[in-house]
Amino acid sequence: MAPNPALDRRLRRQASALTPAWLSAQRWYRGKSRRLVSVELVDAAPIDGGPGWLLVLAAIDAAEEVTRYLVPVAADGDAFREPRDEEGVWRGLAACILEGGDLEGAHGRWVFTPTRAAAGAPPVSVAALAELAERRLGVQQTNSSVALGAELMLKVYRALEPGVNPEVEVNAFLTAAGFGQAPALLGSASYLLDGETHSAAMLQRFVPSSGDAWNWVLGSLAASADGPAEAISGIAWIGAITAQLHAALASNPDAPGFPVRAATPEELVAWRAAAEGQLEAALAVMDAEPRARLEAIAPRIAAQFEAIGSASGARVSRIHGDYHLGQLLRTHDGFVVIDFEGEPARSLPERRAPASPLRDVAGMLRSLDYAAHATDSPARHQGGRPAWLGEARTAFLAGYGGIATGDEPLLAALELEKACYEVRYEANNRPDWVWLPLDALERLAHRSQDTGI
Repeated sequence: MAPNPALDRRLRRQASALTPAWLSAQRWYRGKSRRLVSVELVDAAPIDGGPGWLLVLAAIDAAEEVTRYLVPVAADGDAFREPRDEEGVWRGLAACILEGGDLEGAHGRWVFTPTRAAAGAPPVSVAALAELAERRLGVQQTNSSVALGAELMLKVYRALEPGVNPEVEVNAFLTAAGFGQAPALLGSASYLLDGETHSAAMLQRFVPSSGDAWNWVLGSLAASADGPAEAISGIAWIGAITAQLHAALASNPDAPGFPVRAATPEELVAWRAAAEGQLEAALAVMDAEPRARLEAIAPRIAAQFEAIGSASGARVSRIHGDYHLGQLLRTHDGFVVIDFEGEPARSLPERRAPASPLRDVAGMLRSLDYAAHATDSPARHQGGRPAWLGEARTAFLAGYGGIATGDEPLLAALELEKACYEVRYEANNRPDWVWLPLDALERLAHRSQDTGI
């Protein structure tokens, strides 16, 4: 591959086109709530055989916080700019991953690692990549995804964080375990700088789909008189896939980073403190009548959080971490689980930490509640919206294989914690939706702790 480029005057002049105004306007820029003061070129390397370059930019905000971003660009005269589809930049990056090897920058180094899935039976050869159409997708916010023909999906991680992105780690594990309900990982790219590794990109098999499970459920509810029942059938299917996912993630406890064990006392204390923190944060963002409603049930919620601290038999393993209907694709023959990055607001170590699989279960139960209230259609179903939601919850849990009686209080507490998080999220982002998780908290808080779910 090409020798190290020096960050000379010419390169810095080309990179100067990527101004603070340009960077702060990008969908994947994370610091939109803070004023961006300057952008500095940290590293650069040309991608072999095309117009593309890989840049690392440092964004410095008014508080002097520095965030590094990976920015693939195309050279356009004396300036760099974002690549356009069909310029070959994305194909060039995918070729690097499939071929493997290193790419030297001025200060750091990119390392490209194909997986055995790519080496054994690649869906497309490196030579054939040139014939694949590039199609940048608009669905990602903090990262960028590009479809390459109908065979490959390239995902670029924009903010460079030290450590392995859990999506790369988990997808590699599931691919090796033979889990068929997640996209097969074909390879990944890492950026090494100052002794630290940062996940930079990954390449997967493309999964043809008609959209995500969220829109499929809403569409089923609105489609016909039989739609609500069809949605129930699909939700039971998702429950079974969730159980298979958790079994796969627990299939090799000797693999580094994928333990299967009982929760430690320290973890239980930390989990309960985190749940109590979510309740406090939800109270802090509310005012007037909504706050009074939440204050009235806060003691009952806190009492149910005691189940977290006493869950001495809770199982711990790797989990999805941000599980809801939008994290599954609807395919011609079922569903496929995607996006294993975890909750984006959490730190990388938090997202990689093992946890109770019941967190994923609680996340999906809350997603079903949102689906039930996002449309008026369930009102046509016999018994109305509450009856449909009850059936959906029962179907998901039955598909999952049920919840052991001893685990029901923990699941109930984790669902309450998730609803507290939703109150805070809605208050900060969609105030008109605060009623939904607040209503849910009132229902959930008044459940008998003896009946659990």
